[in-house]
Amino acid sequence: MRSWLTYTAARVGLFLAAFGVVYLFGARAWVALILAWLVSGLASYVLLSRLRDQLSTQTVERLERRRGANVGDRLTGGASREDDLQEAADPAGDERPADEAPAAGTDTAAPAGSEAAEAAGSGDGEAKRDEDAATAAKDA
Repeated sequence: MRSWLTYTAARVGLFLAAFGVVYLFGARAWVALILAWLVSGLASYVLLSRLRDQLSTQTVERLERRRGANVGDRLTGGASREDDLQEAADPAGDERPADEAPAAGTDTAAPAGSEAAEAAGSGDGEAKRDEDAATAAKDA
């Protein structure tokens, strides 16, 4: 904040000094304002570069401090939401690595819309009915 005030005060001071010089040379009204603006802009580019660099450095540091905490919070929140979604999708809590083969006897149904799912026909419901019919035929 102090750098901003110092730089702004220096810019205003340069403008007033330039306006005074231009006014002494006979420029009046809008012409004096425009010439003073141009002269003070050029002078501040050369004379105030050190103050401008300090202001820029402090501004960037302040933004990085603010942004640094927020990025970490966003990453933590995103990971938490992802974990919640994965737990909701797998209520049994089956946590096996992706490259590990499923245990024998577990359901390995193919995702909907895949060729394996289409080849299976209507899905598990039809196979279960066939098994029930075969069991009922044995019992009879």
